[in-house]
Amino acid sequence: MLQKIGFIGCGNMTKALISGMVQSGSINPENIIASNPSMPNLNEVSEKFNINITQNNLTVAENSDIVFLAVKPNKYETVIEEIREFLREDSIFVTIAAGISISECENLFNKKLKIVKAMPNTPVAVGEGMIALSFNDQFTNEEKNNVESLFNSFSKTVVIDESIMNIESAIGGSGPAFVYVFIEALADSAVMYGMPRQMAYKVAAQTVLGSAKMVLESGDHPAKLKDDVCSPGGTTIQSIARLEENGFRHSILQAVKANIDKLNS
Repeated sequence: MLQKIGFIGCGNMTKALISGMVQSGSINPENIIASNPSMPNLNEVSEKFNINITQNNLTVAENSDIVFLAVKPNKYETVIEEIREFLREDSIFVTIAAGISISECENLFNKKLKIVKAMPNTPVAVGEGMIALSFNDQFTNEEKNNVESLFNSFSKTVVIDESIMNIESAIGGSGPAFVYVFIEALADSAVMYGMPRQMAYKVAAQTVLGSAKMVLESGDHPAKLKDDVCSPGGTTIQSIARLEENGFRHSILQAVKANIDKLNS
């Protein structure tokens, strides 16, 4: 792909997206540029991925076909006011901030612009990410397909109505943190009974990875796959009963509710 990709803001999500793009080979590093107020993060991505860096947001705006705004939501108004007159008319603007709507971006730009709301998660860094996309009405079908192709080159994608983006964010964007807590707890349990720490992490992480792949590739309901592991009177069903007794499912439901409540507040 020949697009020039720009990132304004160089935090963890920018690093993950750049990693995914470069490692997949979908974007040449020389076609990626990132800006940030301070240099440490810029130096890190420059040394690791050999991309272009600058402390000038306008340089990114003027030289990118696709501009990712990867700053905190409270910085959106300031940054958009700074760059809006310098974005090319045919450029595509990608907002990745949870809680910032497409209409809010349109109002801040105060002009017609192709805007995509994208919700990536950090596993994009290793080619196993999930990115939800919503488009405003300025795109042709061909342009939408081109944007999807870019994201699909280094991640899995789903195009959704923006009205459910906060729900997707709660499970797709924040969900990896829930999974990491589960992996850590699973490994801690093994360590408690004598397994070496690094071995426990490897076993726990691969178990989660393999189980997720079974859900995606088998087409079976997760409950059916769970039942397949639970022999009558066996150890696994005893463990499942204890999870239920301690509100495992309810804890997940409440975690997602807290996330969505925060986004909607």
